[in-house]
Amino acid sequence: DAGEPAQAEQVINAGLAQYPDDIDLLFARSLVLDKLNRLPDMEQDLRRILALDPDNAHALNAWGYTLADRGVRLDEAHRLISRALELSPDNPYILDSMGWVLHRMGQSEAALGYLTRSLELLPDAEVYAHIGEVLRTLGRLDEARRTVAEGLEATPDDLRLLALKRQLAP
Repeated sequence: DAGEPAQAEQVINAGLAQYPDDIDLLFARSLVLDKLNRLPDMEQDLRRILALDPDNAHALNAWGYTLADRGVRLDEAHRLISRALELSPDNPYILDSMGWVLHRMGQSEAALGYLTRSLELLPDAEVYAHIGEVLRTLGRLDEARRTVAEGLEATPDDLRLLALKRQLAP
């Protein structure tokens, strides 16, 4: 959270040296590795988590979302997120991920249902940004602007929403 992912990795590695199968530490490191743009290392940690706990919805979702957000291996991302959603159907983070992967796969209309449900459960800046982006893609610019404005009311400094607001300016 302090913007020091390399230091965070060192601390987590020290913990993993003592507790190599600690799922929480592996998950924390996977998030740090994502920030460090080390996707193969992140995937290795998530694979390890899933070997220890095949039904870990958080690991499935994190892996799927990371792939979807990067726009790579979208079919695999969809499978991972679908499995996570089976395990945790009302999880707003997983609902957001499903919406995002569907959007990345060109199914923006279908994505809106998942994103809207996610927003009902978790009024989060990232979800507002995802909905705004999907609405923009669908050509529903007035709705996209309203969604972004609503998100900015709650989080006026969110960089994703501010960037999208600029993109949507008439």
